[in-house]
Amino acid sequence: MVEPQDQGAGLAERIVAAPRLSDAKLARSRLAELLAEPDAGALRSLLDTSLKAVALLQGIADHSPFLWRLASSDRSRLHALLAANPDLRFTALIARVADCWRGSPPEPQLMKALRLAKQELALLVALADIGGVWTVEQVTAALSDFADAAVASSVRWLLAEAAAAGRFRPAEPADPALASGVVVLALGKHGARELNYSSDIDIIVFFDPETAPLAANVEPTPFFVRLVKGLVRLLQERTSEGYVFRTDLRLRPDPASTPSAIPLPSAYAYYESVGQNWERAALIKARPVAGDLPIGEAFLQELTPFIWRKYFDYAAVADIHAMKRQIHAARGHDVIAVAGHNIKLGRGGIREVEFFVQTQQLVFGGRRPQLRGRRTLDMLTALRSDGWISDKAERELAHAYRFLRTIEHRLQMQADEQTQQLPHETDKLACFARFCGYASAAAFGKALTTEALKVERHYVRLFEEGGELTSGEGNLVFTGVTDDPDTLDTLRRMGFSDPTTVAETVRGWHFGRRQAVQSARAREVLTELVPKLLGAFGATADPDGALATLDRALARMPAAVELFSILRNHQSILSLFADLLGSAPRLAEIVAQRPHLLDALIDPAVNRAYAGLDDLVTRLSGAVGAPELLEDFLDRLRDAGQHELFLVGSRAISDAVPLARVGDAYAMLAEALIRVALAEVERRFRADHGVVPGGRIAVVAMGRLGSREMTATSDLDLVVLYDFDEERSESDGARPLSATTYYTRLTQRLISALTVPTRRGVLYAVDMRLRPSGNKGPAATQYRGFLQYQHDEAEVWEQMALTRARPVAGDIGFMAEVSDAIADILRRERDPATVRREAADMRRLIASEKGDADRWDLKLARGGLLDIEFIAQTIVLLESRAHPELAQTSTGDILDVAARVGLLPPDDGEALREAYAMMRDMLQWQRLTVSGTFKPEEASAGLKRRMASVVGLPDFKMLERDLAERQANVRAIFERLLAAPPVS
Repeated sequence: MVEPQDQGAGLAERIVAAPRLSDAKLARSRLAELLAEPDAGALRSLLDTSLKAVALLQGIADHSPFLWRLASSDRSRLHALLAANPDLRFTALIARVADCWRGSPPEPQLMKALRLAKQELALLVALADIGGVWTVEQVTAALSDFADAAVASSVRWLLAEAAAAGRFRPAEPADPALASGVVVLALGKHGARELNYSSDIDIIVFFDPETAPLAANVEPTPFFVRLVKGLVRLLQERTSEGYVFRTDLRLRPDPASTPSAIPLPSAYAYYESVGQNWERAALIKARPVAGDLPIGEAFLQELTPFIWRKYFDYAAVADIHAMKRQIHAARGHDVIAVAGHNIKLGRGGIREVEFFVQTQQLVFGGRRPQLRGRRTLDMLTALRSDGWISDKAERELAHAYRFLRTIEHRLQMQADEQTQQLPHETDKLACFARFCGYASAAAFGKALTTEALKVERHYVRLFEEGGELTSGEGNLVFTGVTDDPDTLDTLRRMGFSDPTTVAETVRGWHFGRRQAVQSARAREVLTELVPKLLGAFGATADPDGALATLDRALARMPAAVELFSILRNHQSILSLFADLLGSAPRLAEIVAQRPHLLDALIDPAVNRAYAGLDDLVTRLSGAVGAPELLEDFLDRLRDAGQHELFLVGSRAISDAVPLARVGDAYAMLAEALIRVALAEVERRFRADHGVVPGGRIAVVAMGRLGSREMTATSDLDLVVLYDFDEERSESDGARPLSATTYYTRLTQRLISALTVPTRRGVLYAVDMRLRPSGNKGPAATQYRGFLQYQHDEAEVWEQMALTRARPVAGDIGFMAEVSDAIADILRRERDPATVRREAADMRRLIASEKGDADRWDLKLARGGLLDIEFIAQTIVLLESRAHPELAQTSTGDILDVAARVGLLPPDDGEALREAYAMMRDMLQWQRLTVSGTFKPEEASAGLKRRMASVVGLPDFKMLERDLAERQANVRAIFERLLAAPPVS
């Protein structure tokens, strides 16, 4: 409450200041018109004795349409305010507002009373402020005390109405707020009793569901949410008399996800688990102002450990600094552009003084209870008294704060707008300077610059050890609950198309809406990482998609500290990770689930390219070691394999490895993992069962592994062959097995080593349907039986599959023998018409079962990779007898040889090779980047642009046209070469 200074003197007698006039003629004319009214006699008499009051009213008439409207609309009210002691008048006004709920007046009557009281307050405060009668502290206290009274009276009226309706049972009918179980906390400037002239009020409404005296059938949350809605309506709704206060509820815990009234237990849980540093800063100023005040005080007392940390909390400095709208030009410049300057958020502004104080309160207040006050000026004094700042710092910052708050009030008094921005236009700035009492804009600008630079010097000195938390593009601020316009502009410049969604997403991370960022440590690292992260996203093909992918991953990750820490400390890794998010969301989600995969990019020993298969096998064997437990071996094998799989994919995404070589890289890795797995499985198996005399085993790769055309998602198509001395067909170990059982079980263990899920995931899916017995027979096939089947029983489609077969693991000599045998089988003479017809029949069967209409299913589409592969495999079956060099397993190699030796017409050979290369690279890219089927209508524009660029085309539309033409051409060649009419 404002303290009376002079019981006898009226406001007009105490005026010591007035604005300078810009348009004196207009000001005098307006005042003359006012005084010419018939009911203005008393006002004329008063002004005849007070030239300073006349000057004050002329200044208001000249500079403030809002205040002049208040002054001229009710001359008797203006006279009463000028004649009365302002302190006593204010005390009477507060008492009237505090009691206006009594007697349960109708809502319109209550709203009118509150609004008329606000009009009187606005005029009284302005007269006392501009006239130099009240200090800044008195002005802000008066505004805050009125807000307290208006909120408290409104809450009492609402509770009384609920009691009359039988929904609420007050403990004390004369004051329904007592023991009501609901409390309104004021935050921000309202909580600190530093409210500015046209400020919103920031409030949070909490209730105790256990103690609130509600009727038996009334649910607490809907009841108090309805009460909050009524409170906002009473205060905020505009009527013919105006409004009382704009009311902001967004400082409550996670406002996007919580009701407007929050149960106290939920609030406790929120602040203890995911409360942020900016919320700690906000709660410094929290103050119960309405309702059940004791439960509000108890709540704040319970939150003491959250707000005030036991030890000096230097970790809070960076997070608090992030709240400040920091501008890069702040340091090293002595000129502040006055026109358009924001005196709250700009350089050297009010916010810097407040953060200077609040930061040190958060850091030191846990150990210094004397630093836990709410008011900025009081805490500057406390910081100086406690030795944290110098006398000069207190003196300069306090003077600047009072100066800036005065300018803020003048800005808002012009039109009752919540603005802190000075006019841009020269004439308007000059006029405003005179409103503030300065002779010119230059004089005003000099005074403003002097104060702002003092603030800035102290503020920068406080944070000079802190890291930079902005982007080179501009502001990146995500604290609080509203969008910073400068941040949205920065995000647009960085390349984001939907900056509002970006801001809300990042703000949600700070609120702990994702599981992975619910720890305080995760959010601390995130605060430092976000600017760099967004900058890296902005450099990708799809910045918005990159952010959305990370957001989805954070929702599934149990924790993110490890990932964030790696990204924060390695810029090159951050850039690659951002590229993965923007270009390869599938690969990025894998990394987000297993952040340790990034080790593959950090460790120089792991990151070096391997010389060949033997080198890779050695590297994997060294990483896996020889653990005693099989479970440990399987985990290590998966860890090593996943690191290498990620490394291949990341190299492809970053263009370190051409897409044409990616299939071979994946195949080499699979081959090496099979060899490591087989060696360990055999070692353990022999320890139990010995060896089969003369026994030999060969793992034969089929499909894309066999042809070295694997993708990131390929299965392993395997056939396991074995041979042994039939005269000694039982193993020689402690637990002997017949040769057939021995190799069947050994094969089963090998497949399990590759496929079984462990805590580290899986390596591969394995498909063994290409063995002679399909899925029905034993897992391993005896070598002689395999040869007999291929010579006597295998159908054309099985011989086509054999064109991709190659041994990849097992006994070296046996592998060579198997390889030679497969080559001999492929060189057999065959009837061309039969081969072409059966190949065409098989292609039609696949099309009928799996479809061929989706152009973007690059494997199965008409004219897609399968058509090209069938052409190549048919050529091998028909021509390798005459051209042994066709015994290549890669489709591209087969096409090259066939074109070179004239087995394909030149035009067809060129068309097939170009189409194959294009679709092979696109398929690799799809498998790296997309989970599931690629659907253009669902893909981001950035992803589609990147897909076009990987095959050398400028945009996706051209890619669509080019792909359609190539597939049509491939299909025409296929039909000429293979599609003989089916035999009826």
